[in-house]
Amino acid sequence: MNNFFKIDWLVIVVITLLLGIGLTALYSVSFIEGNFSPNNFYKQIIAIIIGIALMLFFSFYDYRAFNSYSTKLYLILLIFLVGVIFLGMNVRGTRGWLNFGEFNFQPVEVAKLVMIIFLASFLSKKKSHLSEVVKIITSLILVFVPVFFVLRQPDFGSAAIIIGIWVSILLVSGIDRKNIAIFFLIGAVAISSSWFFLKDYQKERLKNVTNPYNDPRGSGYNVIQSMVAVGSGGAFGKGLGHGSQSQLNFLPEKHTDFIFAVIAEELGFAGVIFVFALFTVLFYRIKETARLARDNFGYLLAVGIMAMFFLQIVVNVGMNTGMSPIAGIPLPFLSYGGSSIVIVLASIGIIQSIYIRRLKALD
Repeated sequence: MNNFFKIDWLVIVVITLLLGIGLTALYSVSFIEGNFSPNNFYKQIIAIIIGIALMLFFSFYDYRAFNSYSTKLYLILLIFLVGVIFLGMNVRGTRGWLNFGEFNFQPVEVAKLVMIIFLASFLSKKKSHLSEVVKIITSLILVFVPVFFVLRQPDFGSAAIIIGIWVSILLVSGIDRKNIAIFFLIGAVAISSSWFFLKDYQKERLKNVTNPYNDPRGSGYNVIQSMVAVGSGGAFGKGLGHGSQSQLNFLPEKHTDFIFAVIAEELGFAGVIFVFALFTVLFYRIKETARLARDNFGYLLAVGIMAMFFLQIVVNVGMNTGMSPIAGIPLPFLSYGGSSIVIVLASIGIIQSIYIRRLKALD
């Protein structure tokens, strides 16, 4: 019970406000022709309750225990990723969901957190006899295996997030950055050559970043409608339930990928600034948690989780404003999606566990 009072309550306040904004926006877009359609709204509430339960559990669970069975988690993850390719539901061309009655489970969301745990464990082992170059190559191979299965779904956006997490943890792991720079150069060449392996719709999404009006009624439609929604909000928005783009169904996937556009249209620039301010406070507290972590494993865990949140925010806001390709990446705490909301709340629980057991708290 003593640990209860050591929780970072500022983080709790921030995520409570973010969840509240997300539910408010979801409620606003749950009206179809004036009638309330509660299905997604109630499912999100259930997911949040499950996520909060996991957050509390992981807050009081000693995060250092993950270090001892991170490899088992990695192997279980691979089983799920292989399983979803053969048994998963196909939604909008992506086979990324496993169905359990009324609820769908998206293993790739779990993959992000499991890979953070696994990489933090692998790269924090100081007594490893592996050289730095071998560590980089080995970690790259271990990351590539799940990324390969994620790409088979295909889910290019989530694969990019996992790679971004690996890069972030690698940069702060203590490995000589000259060695990392060499591999990044090789990686840049490999990524540029991957253009030839992308599907046609993925290539169109990349082209639409520079000019979505190339195909305004096809591949550029989503981006254009989102930019119109974001730009039409003005200083204080049109008011909840009064966004023309979202309420008249011009805006696609308004409860998931484009929830940011809904917030910008209905709450305006002031609402967007408030959301960004909350994320800024959250990042600051996670950064402080990483700084005060009692061991390297906790430090890398916190950095990895912060990178996951940051990358998803950048990609989601970018695709809502036409600055990055549409990648199907949810906005943490705000977008509808049970798997996503449960994992981000569980991640906050791990952050709280690191914070509770920080060095300063032991003095």
